Amino acid sequence: MNATRTALIIGASRGLGLGLAQQLRADGWQVTATVRDPQRAEALRAVPGVCIESLEMDDSASLDALARQLQDQVFDLLFVNAGILGPDHQSANAATAAELGHLFMTNVAAPIRLAERFIEQLRPHSAVLAFMSSSLGSVANPAGNNLALYKASKAALNSLTNSFVCELAEPRPTVLSLHPGWVKTDMGGDGANVEIADSCRGLVRQVEQYSGRGGHHFIDYQGQTIAW
Repeated sequence: MNATRTALIIGASRGLGLGLAQQLRADGWQVTATVRDPQRAEALRAVPGVCIESLEMDDSASLDALARQLQDQVFDLLFVNAGILGPDHQSANAATAAELGHLFMTNVAAPIRLAERFIEQLRPHSAVLAFMSSSLGSVANPAGNNLALYKASKAALNSLTNSFVCELAEPRPTVLSLHPGWVKTDMGGDGANVEIADSCRGLVRQVEQYSGRGGHHFIDYQGQTIAW
């Protein structure tokens, strides 16, 4: 691969999104990254050469504006990282319609809506479309019952991604549902066992190794296959 590969990262103000921008730039990629408020993205602005765009992921008008801004660009990677944990209680019984609507819009519907908007701008044959999923999104995984609503949202994202992939015309891009590990981010907490930099190096490695393969793959940052 050449040094002019281009990436669009959705949600890069901090944590894994920021780490991905840093890693991709270090590897020679051209990076466009979105944040909700560019004026508050100090850490991302400190990464040399990153083009920063504004996006409120759940807002159709904001997505329309981003699509217009980037309409002439072609990407080798679209990485949809943005997501939320959901309400602290993580209880279906306690959840309000507003809480569930926000969680499932942000974690499930908005990523697919964004992919639908940009799919025609992915480079044919070699591009990768990546969604930040989680091993907790596997219905075969009994762990994480204290994050029941978050788990459900990631399982739903995996399912909707599969439906989206099935509807794509040939040549289809490679689609990855990626588990970053239990990472030391604001969401992962201090007890997590994977550093952001290590996770991001692994995630980028999987993007590079799966480029051009086609199909939809559920894997972790080390390349291990995860049961759906």
